[in-house]
Formats: sequence, C-alpha cells, structure tokens
Amino acid sequence: MADYHKAGLLAVRRGRILLCRKRTGTQLLILPGGRFEGGESALECLARELREELGDVEAMRLERLGCYTDRAAGEPSKTVQIELFRGELAGDPEPRSEIEELVWFGEDDDRALLAPSLANQILPDLLARGILRWGGVELLAPARDLECGLAAIDCGADAVYIGAPRFGAREAAGASLESIARLAEYAHRYWARVYVALNTLLFDHEIPDAVRLAWELHDIQVDGLIIQDVGLLECELPPLPLIASTQMHNHTPARVAFLERVGFRRAILARELTLDQIREIRRAAPHIELECFIHGALCVCYSGQCYLSYALGGRSGNRGECAQPCRKPYTLVDATGRTLAANIHPLSLRDLNLSGRLPDLLQAGVRSFKVEGRLKDQNYVANVVAHYRSRLDEAIRAAGLRKVASGASSPSFTPDIAKTFNRGYTAYFLDGRGEPVGSLDTPKMMGEPVGVVAAVGPRDFTSERTTPLHPGDGICFFDRAGALQGTTINGVQGRTITPDRMEGIEPGVQLYRNHDHEFLTRVSRSRPERLVAVSLAFRRCAGGFEVEAVDEDGNRARAELRREAPPADKPERALQTIQRQLKKTGGTEFHCIGATVEADPAPFLSPAALNELRRQALTSLAGARARNRPRLERGVASGDARFPDTALSYLGNVLNRHAEAFYRRCGVLQIEPGAESGIDLRGRTVMTTRYCLKDQLGACPRTGAPEQWVEPLTLIDADGRRLELCFDCEQCQMEVILAP
Repeated sequence: MADYHKAGLLAVRRGRILLCRKRTGTQLLILPGGRFEGGESALECLARELREELGDVEAMRLERLGCYTDRAAGEPSKTVQIELFRGELAGDPEPRSEIEELVWFGEDDDRALLAPSLANQILPDLLARGILRWGGVELLAPARDLECGLAAIDCGADAVYIGAPRFGAREAAGASLESIARLAEYAHRYWARVYVALNTLLFDHEIPDAVRLAWELHDIQVDGLIIQDVGLLECELPPLPLIASTQMHNHTPARVAFLERVGFRRAILARELTLDQIREIRRAAPHIELECFIHGALCVCYSGQCYLSYALGGRSGNRGECAQPCRKPYTLVDATGRTLAANIHPLSLRDLNLSGRLPDLLQAGVRSFKVEGRLKDQNYVANVVAHYRSRLDEAIRAAGLRKVASGASSPSFTPDIAKTFNRGYTAYFLDGRGEPVGSLDTPKMMGEPVGVVAAVGPRDFTSERTTPLHPGDGICFFDRAGALQGTTINGVQGRTITPDRMEGIEPGVQLYRNHDHEFLTRVSRSRPERLVAVSLAFRRCAGGFEVEAVDEDGNRARAELRREAPPADKPERALQTIQRQLKKTGGTEFHCIGATVEADPAPFLSPAALNELRRQALTSLAGARARNRPRLERGVASGDARFPDTALSYLGNVLNRHAEAFYRRCGVLQIEPGAESGIDLRGRTVMTTRYCLKDQLGACPRTGAPEQWVEPLTLIDADGRRLELCFDCEQCQMEVILAP
C-alpha cells in the first residue's frame, strides 16, 4: 500500500496506535478531508487500495465518527481537515478498541502525521463518547527490598516500585542494583514492570551521580524512573519512561497537563483529590497515564509541600529523611493560652482504603492503582496485594478492560487487610469532606476490638471476649493517661488470659488485637504461585513430531523431535501418556490449560522423549515472551510547554541550577531557592493540608458550627516548639506555620 501515508490508516490494537495492515480487527481510520488530485477522496483511495491488497474490502463496515479541523503543522495560515471513521473487519473477537499508550507517527517514517494539537481534539472526544477506552490496568505494589518485591509479583502485582540505592524518597528503603536487577528479571517473566524511585530533590553536586545511576538502572532493564527533581529533565537521561512523583504536587489539571507536555509518561496524583477532580485532570491531560494511591499511610500535608521535619530537626522529607513529626503528640491551645486538647496527635491521619471504589476510579480514568508501603514488611505486602488483586480483577472484568501483566496468582491464605498494619481506614477526600479522617488518639495500630477486661489477678485476667485469642497474639489498650499500651499473650485458658505483662490492665479496659499470630503465620508460610496459562499441541511434522506452545498473550514456540516412531500398540493409552506428559509444567512459570494430540494413529514415544519435547517448547516460549515483552516508551516532550505560574517561592522546590534552568525555559520569571537551601523558615508555612483540624474537631464554620475558640490556634510539642494554624476557609485548607 504505497499511499498509506496519504490515507493515514491507524489502528488501535493491543495498546498502541500503529500503522495497521491486519485483515481483522476494529480499526480507527484517520483520513485527510477533501480530495486528492484526480478527485478521489481519502476514503475512496483507501477503499481502492484495500480492494487491491485484500480483495474483500466489502467485508469492512465503516462508520463516520466525526470531522476535525486544525492548523497545518508548520503552516499556520493553512487548515487541515481530518475525517475519522471506525472500520470493523469480519472475524474480530474483541471489537471494542482499547488504548494503553499512544504513538503518533510523523512524516519522517512515511506514516500518517497526526499533530499533537489535533490529537488533543480527537482523543478526549473519542474517550468521552465511549468509542475508545484506556486499556491496560495496573496493580502497583511497594517493595522495601527484593523479598517484598518477589512476594508482590507472586501475589499478583502487575508492577512494583522500589527505591534506588540513593536518592529515593524513603532513605531507609534503598535497594542495591543487584537486587533491583534480580527483581526486574523475575517480574519480566510475567510482563510485570519494575519502577525505581529516584525521587528526592537534588543539590548541584548530586546531579551527575543521579544521572549516572539512572543509566545504570537503564542497563539492568528497569521499566521506568519515578522522579521529583525537574533538574534531571535538563540532563542526558536514558530513554526510560519518566513518572512524575506525587512529591511534584500533582493536584491540578494545569500542572498535570504541563507534565504531559514536558514528556512525563505518567503522573502520580495527589492523594487529596476527589473523583471529580481526577476526571477534570483526565480531560485536561488525555494522554498521560494517571496513577492513584488506593491503600496505605496518608501524609497529612500535600506531598512535596511538607517542610516540618526539616524545620524542626533538619531532616527533609523531600530528601528522603522525614522524621514524621506529624505522628507525634501535641497540645492544642488558643490565642488566650487556654488548653483545648492535651497529648493528642492532631496531625496524624488514618490509613487510606479504597477497596470499594476501584470501579469509580477506573471510570474516572485511573489506570495504575498504587499501594503505599515501601517501609512495610513482606506479610503486609502479600496480604494487601492479594486483597486488591481480587477486587481489581472484578472491576476490570466489569469494565471490559484487561490487566497489563500475565499470569494468575493463587495465594494459600484468605487476605484480610484488617489484620496487617493500619491506623483505621478512610476514603479520605474521594467524595469530598465527610467523616473525620484523623487518628488523634494514637498513630499506632490498634487493630480489632476483642473484648473488655472483666477481672484482674496477679498474673492474668479474664475478659468478656468477642473474638478468640491465641498465644502469640498481640493486644493493646489505652491506659488511664490515654496512652496506648501493649503486651503479648503467653497463654489462654477459657476466658482467662495470661499476658507477658500486666501493667495498666484493669477491669473495664477495652482490648484490641493488633497482631493476629495465626493469620500472620499463615501468610508468612504461604507460597503463592503465579502461572502463565499455556496450551500445548502435539502433532506430526516432516521427519518426526513437534510440540507447539501458545501462551495467554498469543506468544508461540515450537520444539521438534526429528525421528520417526511406530504406532502404539495401545493407542488410547499412548494418547493419555502424551497428554499427561505435556501437562507436567511444574518448575516453570507456566500452567497447562489444554493439551491436544493431532496424530492419528498415536505414536509410541517414551515419557522421557515427551518430557524433553515439552521442556524445549516451554524454554522456547519463555524466550519468545522475553523478546515480545512490551517495552514502555518515553513521553514526547513539547518544545513550547509553559508552567502554569510565572513565579515560584520556596514551595517550588528548586535546589539546583538545572531545575532553575528548566523552569526559566518554561516561562517562570521569579524563582526563590527551595527550603533545603538553608532559608529561614520561621514565620513561614511548613505544611499545607486539605485536612482541617477544626473540621476534625467539629468546629468548622462552613458546617454551621459556632465559633468556639480565639484564634490563632497553636500546636505545642513536647520540646515547647510552637506551630501556628492558619485556616483558609475559602480554599478549604489548613496551613501550619513555624512560629518565629
């Protein structure tokens, strides 16, 4: 088809928009409007070429979807008209079009040119009308280390994120290059992905080391880099997809659209967003992937905008060193000095749990569902991933989508997210303000209520229990001072419990179990298997026999046995032997879902010969999967991207000359150095939060609550340091200011 660059045939097939010459499938045809020389329209030209090529173009049913107009690329005085058709060829088992990534071809490769400005018209329209759907849904899990990463993959994660040896936002969770390489090799067997967090702010002298590390990560075949410091965009980075860390404060349509234009493939959204705000971002930035937290700890401050740890102790969250002062106790006083609450944790939030909202997030345009927890242990990762794998699979099936990775997992335990670490759960602000989201009593895990203490002896106590307890369980309770205390159970005899220590246990005390020994033992002993479905076919071929293996992703491989074999004396038994030996896929990443024998009469072959044929076929299939594994591509940067603001304060997090050069190139005129440059933060905002302490305490004036206190309100920590609270009711947010 020599004139394909004229006709502009594009197709959405398995996650890409590509020049398509397939004979079956649902195609999107993007054709120039008007007519060519000789009076032939683009559609007539295409029909003629298809008829010449295929001979059966009549089998293609065309539906006109719309007409779009744009300025011609490079010639602003001219306009270009594009007509869009959907063509369905007979025989397509999956007529719905899905997209995972977009590849716009240009004239340099003699393919259809679709200018980004025109794409920005077409794609949102098709998405809104349901003609296209974003495909490829990802369950993304944390990996503190190699073992946690392997557990996440085995329990069904489509991708994991792990800290680089340096420059990760969790300094205590950096992994070695060797561990990351081993994790990537294992994940790629299932077409799962490994993203590496390189997401701290950088000083000038650290930029060369960070760039060198990025190239080392590229060499071990990781799938993407999570970054915060835009100074890296001014450097020669490897051709890896870039993921905008949530530390970049990705909370508005304008900011995410900017990230899309400067070449980020994905944006990790701020946790504070509502569903409607996510939808607005999807409309404003239709090409970039959206990643959303669905489970785990919540930072009280907008990510990337917290300077409290640095201001109080010199440990910067933006440098991976957060000391978590938000989880500490404070006393709340008003402007008169009156104590409103003592020894509470006013900046500590519950944990996020969006288990029941996955369909809503899918509909809003989220395609990567992220579990927080790069400091969590293997049991936590396995339990939470197994839980969300089941929930997300249900949502994916209902939406007619697919997951990005291969294989099915079968953990030998029933997941229960109430059993691993949590501070109580909240949906946060997904539906706007609702129930209180704070965890003011304690930042620790209380767990499930299990009963009330009835009577106390010297070394044991009896309780009115609602839940069975066992030796090894951990229990906790609040003492008279309101502090959470805990102990381990050494013995259980009926209603009598013998704890490791009795201090603080009194009649009437409510007990909680925060460590279920039996459940966690089952999780730790579980050996989940993740297996890729494969069908095997045994048949005769020239000079002998062959086994063909086809996996769930359509990869194919063959192995041949170049020798003849006599017909079996007992063909039925021989047939059963062949099928039985083909199905023995143990020790591989494959699970045989069907074995057919296409040889009549059935030959006599030894089990050893059949086993070798199967092994060779599966080894070849593993090689085919490695060759065909989808590689992610870097987003395309626009040369005229402009940052939404023309001035940046210290909140812009500019710590190096490269970052300053980037913002100036993108239209920023005034730039203040970042907080970690050493500026005096006294009297300045060190936290900006959507969480509001007045709302938490039932004193929000927007709900009609009467004014109860004389402002400003102040938090005082155990060392006497004071944090002033400023309530911006117009923006519905709270600022925490370091007192002078």
